[in-house]
Amino acid sequence: MKLLSFLSLKRISGQIAALVVVSIVAIHLIITATFLIHRPDQPDLSIDRGHSQLAAAVQLLAAAPATERPRLFADIARTFPQLNLESLPAGPVPAATQTDGLDLRILHRRLGNSYRIFSMSRGEESRKIGIALPDRTMVSATIQTDQWQRPFWSGPWMTTLLFALTSFTLLGLWAARALTAPLSSFAKAAESFSLNGAAAPLPERGPEEIRSVAKALNRMRERITTLIDDRTKMLAAISHDLRTPITRMRLRSEFIEDDAHRSRMLGDLDQMRSMLESVLSFLRNDRKLESMTLVDVATTLQLVTDQFADMGHKVAYDGPEHAMATVRPDDLHRSVTNLVENAVRFGAEATIRLLVSPDTVTIEVEDDGPGISDARKEIMLEPFVRGDDARNMDEAAGFGLGLSIARSIVLAHGGELSLNDRQPHGLIVRIELPVRQQIRQSAA
Repeated sequence: MKLLSFLSLKRISGQIAALVVVSIVAIHLIITATFLIHRPDQPDLSIDRGHSQLAAAVQLLAAAPATERPRLFADIARTFPQLNLESLPAGPVPAATQTDGLDLRILHRRLGNSYRIFSMSRGEESRKIGIALPDRTMVSATIQTDQWQRPFWSGPWMTTLLFALTSFTLLGLWAARALTAPLSSFAKAAESFSLNGAAAPLPERGPEEIRSVAKALNRMRERITTLIDDRTKMLAAISHDLRTPITRMRLRSEFIEDDAHRSRMLGDLDQMRSMLESVLSFLRNDRKLESMTLVDVATTLQLVTDQFADMGHKVAYDGPEHAMATVRPDDLHRSVTNLVENAVRFGAEATIRLLVSPDTVTIEVEDDGPGISDARKEIMLEPFVRGDDARNMDEAAGFGLGLSIARSIVLAHGGELSLNDRQPHGLIVRIELPVRQQIRQSAA
């Protein structure tokens, strides 16, 4: 039963075994058909190696009178020197012998039974034969051999070999593609995996093992999506429930007579509320509720610049007046706002720069603060990670979600976010977004 299961065509092992068997049978059929058509074991009768010329000369000598034969020998020697036709001394006629390696059927067919052919000597490139005429006169001639043989590379075996190699190569490429195509689709699905349900499930096709893996991965994606949904709903419910006691505590704090205690209590409550809103914003961004649309990115950046300028911060915009790109407008506004908040928090001035190319929109938020060390640039993009000592002013400075939210928004757009040093000091946060994207409605 295990052997039958191993050889099942539904499994990869069975398909490989069937491919090998079919290939072996196919190559045997090709070789057999080629052998039967070309018959390399039979001499090629289309190459007579001068047999026709020799037969005509011998018949001419046999028909001529004995007195004319010397003249004919001379004429034949001048006309067909390669035959080396000569007269043999009179004597008993040898018995007909087999000429090894030569097929003289054309010569026999042309001369007839009244002529007798016998072997005399052999050489490397020619063989000498004797021919007895009907009147028992004997002549000798040389038959060319090797110089008329067909070269190996023009024979049927080389053609068969090339055909077999080509067939095996094409068959191997097809088989490799057929067996690896599902694995390639797994890799693409893993790269495009998202929690909003926009990515299509893995195709459940191919051998049985591939289908089993695809089903398992699809079930895993469903469980992960369900887990994230439950997490978001739970935290949203906790946040909603916490807002009520925070509001009551804020109202009660207003009755504290000590101004210093009342101010500290209200500050702590504001920090708690801000923390809840930041966490919910981070979780909502995972779900990407907003749809993609064509937006003037330059106008959005100018709006963020004006908002911070109205609050008394030194923020400038450097870029074109208009630049269109397919983005999620609210998410883009939120990500740039988070970056500018960090810039004005740790620096005196900030600049929002926009660079446009045919395929990419680059947004840079530059500040003159202390910057971030190279060792912490990567970890700073993780959620709930605050800056190093140079950027960690106090406990109320932030919750470590600004950069992570901005990064998740950029990744959802198919872009990249990187942290770069500014000379002589400061930080440049660079966002690169594709100009054109497939506009689709995200799952709610």
